[in-house]
Amino acid sequence: MTLVAGFVRNASAADAPGGPTLFDDLESFYGVGMDVVVDCTVYPVTLNVAREAVDAGVAPVIGATGWTDEDVVSFSDRCDEATIGALMVPNFSIGAALMMRFAAEAATFLPRAEIVEYHHDGKRDKPSGTARMTARRISEAAGHADVPIHSVRLPGLLAHQETIFGGVGETLTIRHDSYGREAYAAGIVLAARNVGAQRGLVMGLDALLFARKSA
Repeated sequence: MTLVAGFVRNASAADAPGGPTLFDDLESFYGVGMDVVVDCTVYPVTLNVAREAVDAGVAPVIGATGWTDEDVVSFSDRCDEATIGALMVPNFSIGAALMMRFAAEAATFLPRAEIVEYHHDGKRDKPSGTARMTARRISEAAGHADVPIHSVRLPGLLAHQETIFGGVGETLTIRHDSYGREAYAAGIVLAARNVGAQRGLVMGLDALLFARKSA
């Protein structure tokens, strides 16, 4: 893979000696020509990044969170119409993807669950995209929508989540901890390499992980 361009808030102030060309407007950015864009912006900028990617024939890997259900449905239709593959990945950590998968499996046997997510105090969204997707997966598996999420924002944390299931006389806790941002690298590469082979919008990194396992 080759990094051909970057999209930043202020290209003139950005310093990237020997790196890719940086842009602060999407039209010029996509005009460079690329196969995949990895979007780690913030809401609502992420909506424009993803929509213009599809319009330009570029497969988006969306790491930004904050999308509403209506945003997702609308964007999924846009991908289908353009026959472009896209990935929406709230957490690029392999362990976090497995955590969400295991939580969905546990919910079929222990339907009562609550989520506690802990992040650094600079994180803008609350609850996190990972917690919201975990809750959605549990709801779908358990057949109910009541999955409370508790958010903690404190200095000293990075990204951590506990999903606690309660049964008669027992509890099950599925926990994941990210201690450094390097935890996301393998997932970003996996997504970038495989998004072009998808059809329409695919949710979650585990879709790729388990597709490879079954292949």
